[in-house]
Amino acid sequence: MNLTELKELIRSGENERLEFKKSTGQRTDAAKTVCAMLNGLSGFVLFGITDRGEIIGQHVSANTLNDIANELGRIEPPAILDMKTIVLPNGKSVIVLNISAGGGPYVYDGRPYARHGSTTQRIPQQRYERMLLERMHAKHRWENQPAEGISLKDLDRSEITRTVEEAIRRQRMEEPGTRNAHNILMGLGLIEEDKLLNAAVVLFGKTDKFLPNYSQCLLKMARFRGTDKSEFIDNRQEYGNAFDLFQRAQRFIRDHVPVAGRIIPSVFERIDDPLYPPAALREALANALCHRDYSIGGGAISLAIYDDRLEISSTGDLPFGLTPEMLAKPHASRPWNPLIAQTFYRRGIIEIWGRGTNKIIELTEQAGLPTPEFESYTGEFLIRFRLGKGALKTRQVGAGAESGAESGAESGAESTGLKILRLLSEKECSKSEIANILGQNTITGFLNRMMNKLIKDGMITRTLPDKPMSRLQKYRIAPAGLAELRRFQEQ
Repeated sequence: MNLTELKELIRSGENERLEFKKSTGQRTDAAKTVCAMLNGLSGFVLFGITDRGEIIGQHVSANTLNDIANELGRIEPPAILDMKTIVLPNGKSVIVLNISAGGGPYVYDGRPYARHGSTTQRIPQQRYERMLLERMHAKHRWENQPAEGISLKDLDRSEITRTVEEAIRRQRMEEPGTRNAHNILMGLGLIEEDKLLNAAVVLFGKTDKFLPNYSQCLLKMARFRGTDKSEFIDNRQEYGNAFDLFQRAQRFIRDHVPVAGRIIPSVFERIDDPLYPPAALREALANALCHRDYSIGGGAISLAIYDDRLEISSTGDLPFGLTPEMLAKPHASRPWNPLIAQTFYRRGIIEIWGRGTNKIIELTEQAGLPTPEFESYTGEFLIRFRLGKGALKTRQVGAGAESGAESGAESGAESTGLKILRLLSEKECSKSEIANILGQNTITGFLNRMMNKLIKDGMITRTLPDKPMSRLQKYRIAPAGLAELRRFQEQ
């Protein structure tokens, strides 16, 4: 670096990657900043520059450089830094420390530091411990530790076979030429030194083997009445392997999230519109199972369904410096449990390109719903799906007998419409007669909408079109309705 490059560097002022020090008399504070930059995004510390960015320099001797080196020697683990001097026209010099991050976390005098804008601050102990775990992650993590007290007989061999066959079908694994469970697990990296790893238990363990040693293989599911947790409609806690819990969670969603039915004009087939896009929920569940922190014994995956939203949460913080804001943008894929994630990939459940959260956002917005919300707080990560205003008007599942009956009727739109057509093909009927014959409790609500839809589509007509509210009003099937009814009878 020369003087021209130095002037260009300091033009933008102090920031997360640039710190000014007037002289080496501030070398203690400078060493803390070096530690912070080693733990962050790299950067430069400059001696001989005022806080305002004025280049004043200082006299530099061998002792000056030794003092800086001794101060930086209090940083652990030892870091190799690039230190240069730039001589100024006034005979003084600017000392430039070029810091390259990596290999941390680092501490200065036993304390860790991080940059926040142009300031240097102590890292909280919990965050520092997380950084230590991340540094050891490649070689030493919970999923690749031996599964104590577990043998092959404790694993679901049929699930292992299904995984291999699905991976072969999707061309994500070569045919191994065997269905021997031990050999397959070896190929998946789930056995080391002839010992099963924790990841193998999470993926393939039998349900009765998770307590007491694997209590974190837990799925909590709840359907709440209303928009808070004051009253349950359904509440379950189930243990199982990751693939089993994945299926159970999807069944719970199908049981408690209604599907609205609508009829396509002149086709008379029901189209199902789930309140939430199933592919987005599936992706969120898979991410929770793959990326959660299984080392926390009391941890779990949680699925909570309210009248106005659906939430999926998992135990553990976002790893490797990820933030909720970063998840909404393209980002690198660094799974916390690579063995588990790789097996889910082979099974065809997830991709490995770091697009899981981006895909969730795209699918949800395509369905016309608000953008999903990502939240990370102490020890937990959550994805929240909200209903749009239009869906909220009809979403009253479990709120009462009338709304529940209406939701059930809507989900049966196809059969009700056919019954009306068949009935009117035999004779003209009033709305109350139709309600009595079909067993409807009311002639308002869903039945009204269904008949208005049939009239609009030209399937049925009124006998007194100029008196729609008359008690003498009856309905008859129209030619288009007869044609549709015949088409269905011929299928």
